[in-house]
Amino acid sequence: MSAGAKTDDPEAARAASDVPGTIRVWDPLVRIGHWALAAAFLVAYLSEGEPMSVHQVAGYAALFIVVVRIGWGFVGPRRARFSDFVAGPGAVLRYLKGLATGTAPRYVGHSPAGGAMTLALLVCILGTAVTGVARLAVEEGEGPLAPFVAPVSAQVESLPALPTIAFVAPARADDDDAWEGGERGEESVIGEAHELFANLDLALVLLHLGGVAVAGVVHRENLVGAMITGRKRA
Repeated sequence: MSAGAKTDDPEAARAASDVPGTIRVWDPLVRIGHWALAAAFLVAYLSEGEPMSVHQVAGYAALFIVVVRIGWGFVGPRRARFSDFVAGPGAVLRYLKGLATGTAPRYVGHSPAGGAMTLALLVCILGTAVTGVARLAVEEGEGPLAPFVAPVSAQVESLPALPTIAFVAPARADDDDAWEGGERGEESVIGEAHELFANLDLALVLLHLGGVAVAGVVHRENLVGAMITGRKRA
């Protein structure tokens, strides 16, 4: 049979698709950023109480990685761009249905569900990092936002002129306990938002791991290895 000939034999077609050979999919920035962000999130989540310095460094690292990855999603190579893998809700649901029945099509880059998870993780980790920086300013009077945000402990009778803003939870505004030993005394609305984002991040990470495992089985592909080497089956 000539190289360009087609066959109706499903076994032959399957064998042809399994011929050894790979193509490069993920560029170094995507791969390094992926694992660096995973490490930064893990360190930040596990060091939420003490030592706070480690938690802060990991949070700043996560913020930097997310910002770079978002920019790379517009100017990077094809498979790194949002335009390559962002799909509508309908496409995501159809893919998930196919994944559940074992009939989902294989994508060289991100699948519709993988693209949706990528966006969700980037947005939520960005929210976690930003609220973390704001929380540091509100509850500790430290960090890059400290000059622009009034600490919770400040006795403010009225809102000062912008850009200083007091973020105080009404129900706890009269609490005089200071943040000591890594334990929360006064709590800010920003602090509660930070914790909410962090827990949402964890839930998304667990869903991501489960999705990678299921997709790897359905498509008979080592997706973890692909994110390490950057190469996938042609």
